[in-house]
Amino acid sequence: MFDLFGDYLRYRGGAVPLRSLVALMECFDVPEPTARVVAARMRKEGWLESRRDGRETSYVLTDAAWRLLDDGRSRIFARADGPWDGMWNMVIYQVPESERALREQLRKRLSWLGFGALSTSVWISPHQLGDRVREEFADQPAVRLDIFQSRSDGLAADRDMADRAWDLPALNRDYAKLLTEYRPRLAEYRRNPPTGRGALVARMRLIHDYRLFPFRDPDLPPELLPEGWSGRAAHELFLEVHGLLRRPAEAFVDELLDGCAKAS
Repeated sequence: MFDLFGDYLRYRGGAVPLRSLVALMECFDVPEPTARVVAARMRKEGWLESRRDGRETSYVLTDAAWRLLDDGRSRIFARADGPWDGMWNMVIYQVPESERALREQLRKRLSWLGFGALSTSVWISPHQLGDRVREEFADQPAVRLDIFQSRSDGLAADRDMADRAWDLPALNRDYAKLLTEYRPRLAEYRRNPPTGRGALVARMRLIHDYRLFPFRDPDLPPELLPEGWSGRAAHELFLEVHGLLRRPAEAFVDELLDGCAKAS
């Protein structure tokens, strides 16, 4: 459901009648009672708000959901360009033992932003994200952050740090699996892209299969990547398949939403 908002409904105002949301979820064989439960849960968690439009209930993205979708889209679709200056952003944190939940939240957020753990409380990124980290936890006085820009002894040390901070071999194997699965589909979509519901389902399956990769992948400079790295090829394949399916999938969503509106 969140993917539907992220790839379609946000570009149609971020609001959708419950009737239409149920119809969209039925495209993925999700029955109406389940769709209603999921929408209610997302409302309870603060991602959606409900409102009455006459006799109809509609769900609307909250500000927090908009921010998460904007952040997520940037991570999924964008990649760093240009040469790396050799500088690491290093975050050293201290959180009281009594604040374990806050410490876990900090670690998850650092990972989301693309940092890797060099040790328990020392996290690194090749991208200059110190201001972003400070902003994220500015309202948490229990979190002490020391943020540095630093340079190692050289490329060999940089590669060793990258190997310790991220499990690059496992990530590369998963990228290779994705390429093996989607290269035949790409060839088919180039010849004969699906239409209607098939296009929507295929595009959403692609997003589901790919969207977690950018939050495991720190988008390292090429000189820090292992030989035979498949990440860039997987990203380019994702962008092409996503683009090929865009027009037929969006046309189907528009048709479905218009049909629901006329029937209400």
